[in-house]
Amino acid sequence: MSHLPDSPCFVSADILLPKDCDLTKWSVVACDQYTSQPEYWKRIHRSLGDAPSTLRLMLPEAFLSDGKTSLHDMEIAQAMQRYLDDGVFQTIPHALIYVERWLSSGKLRRGLVGAVDLEQYDYTAGSQTLIRATEGTVLSRIPPRVAVRRQAPIELPHILMLMDDPERQIIEHLTAETDQMEQLYDFDLMADGGHITGYLLTPAQQEEVLSMIEGLRDEEAFARRYDAEGMPQLLFAVGDGNHSLASAKALYEEEKLAAPEGTELLSRYALVELENLHEDALEFEAIHRVVFHVDPRQLLADLLACYPGAHYGEGEGHSFQYVTAEGRGTIAVPNPKAQLAVGTLQTFLDGWLRTHVGSSIDYVHGADVAERLGAEPGNIAFLLPAMGKDQLFKTVIHDGALPRKTFSMGEAQDKRFYLEARKIK
Repeated sequence: MSHLPDSPCFVSADILLPKDCDLTKWSVVACDQYTSQPEYWKRIHRSLGDAPSTLRLMLPEAFLSDGKTSLHDMEIAQAMQRYLDDGVFQTIPHALIYVERWLSSGKLRRGLVGAVDLEQYDYTAGSQTLIRATEGTVLSRIPPRVAVRRQAPIELPHILMLMDDPERQIIEHLTAETDQMEQLYDFDLMADGGHITGYLLTPAQQEEVLSMIEGLRDEEAFARRYDAEGMPQLLFAVGDGNHSLASAKALYEEEKLAAPEGTELLSRYALVELENLHEDALEFEAIHRVVFHVDPRQLLADLLACYPGAHYGEGEGHSFQYVTAEGRGTIAVPNPKAQLAVGTLQTFLDGWLRTHVGSSIDYVHGADVAERLGAEPGNIAFLLPAMGKDQLFKTVIHDGALPRKTFSMGEAQDKRFYLEARKIK
């Protein structure tokens, strides 16, 4: 697998933006949200009418199991091409876009939209590339996404990439420089998504920002900050959308094998939003587990039997709350081998689900939704604590990827909305 340490990881891109349309209807939240609430997506679909929308350019994961994925893939590719042919998009060449996202909480989250080099990224376990997954990648989730992307002429990103800039020098100063930029969009996002504004960086601002990003690759500073002398550097960590980025990587590697040597492929790059880990509005939220079609009492008994000394109630080690139709409680696991409570629980659930084929699991953002689902007969929800974000980079550098679905960056309505696009063919 190629790794090009001297080439830039983050670059400008020819970015497609919609023109002459209702941007509130155009922009919808990431496909991996509301996966157990298909009624959310049906409600959004009804509200659109005939308006152009990114909902027609992606498949919500809530409908992945409806048996129509091949049809969906074809319809998505056709809609993308139709939008291109009908002039729905305008091209902003060689662009970096500074984004200000006012969240539903009233907090401001800032980012930069550009492209990452997939030659610098590897989602497999034990990766030592400059761009890495923060959580374990579920390989079975990649083929359906690759199938969509294989037919698609464009990509729409919901990937949030993190950099560790504790001095807040790279993105945050742009807040005071928007008077030098061209405003590209400014509108309210649907369904309590807050408000978003995008500005085009000037060539001088681009050069300064990209230079500062590359400055984070100083080997001595890296070794001091993470106690990582001699260890491979980590520049970017995937915060949200790892499976989408992994799918982009998988398809790029597939296309690279089929292309003549030296061919420059558009698919080598993927559009993302880059954010600073130390942004005040960037808060790590727990991702809860809901297991469906189970006997909750038996599952809890199996969980207690799995770990010596595990017991009901609070205690030393790892603990997590559960909710069933009969009520709620707490399980404590002393002397855990995993670093985090989510690792202890996920290890058990992975093994348990392999032997209980009629049961299924979902990963739910928001304790209220998890509790409601867990309280339905035949279900059980596990509520997990949030992870501190200050240890993210050091943990990934020293221990590798965290257990999958360890953390989420905000509630569902605060996730990235589809808005910008980029040609990949």
